[in-house]
Amino acid sequence: MKQDLLALFALILLAAVLISGTEVQSVDEYYRTHADEIPPQSETVTLSIRCDSVLRHYDQLDPALRSPEFVPPDGVILPPTRYLLRPGDTVFDILQRAVRQNGIQMEFQGAEKSPFGSVYVQGIHWLYEFSCGPLSGWVYRVDGAFPHYGCSRYTLQNGQTIEWIYTCELGQDVGAEWIGGQPS
Repeated sequence: MKQDLLALFALILLAAVLISGTEVQSVDEYYRTHADEIPPQSETVTLSIRCDSVLRHYDQLDPALRSPEFVPPDGVILPPTRYLLRPGDTVFDILQRAVRQNGIQMEFQGAEKSPFGSVYVQGIHWLYEFSCGPLSGWVYRVDGAFPHYGCSRYTLQNGQTIEWIYTCELGQDVGAEWIGGQPS
């Protein structure tokens, strides 16, 4: 009898929770609907993601990716968007937040697997290293400069602008000059 009453109580409690309008969300839905609201006077950074160079090298692009679904007609995957800057945020932290909030696919290799001790971004929006030729992949710049180290090691400051750019010519097509294996 006690078990029946306990089961009945559990059933009533479950029904009450369901009737109360509990909204169930996936992780992706949660991040899209709970984006940071930026209060006045907050520290922020701006991030954009572009693949313009693919449009100029379309003949080299993997045929499976030759679609506006993967390469937007204007090359803009994410227009310049402000994000709340939290203490210690890196370029990678902001990128990860941005792709989650905007439902953009991204794949990366963790710093522990990298010989450089930083996260390596393998692909964004289904564009990967070598998707558009042997010298293609993702690079980033902050305030117009291409840093000499990985994105998870670059700590940001208020007001900075981050650009993730897909290159098809090892950075030369997007303004990076390589000297001694390092971007300048």
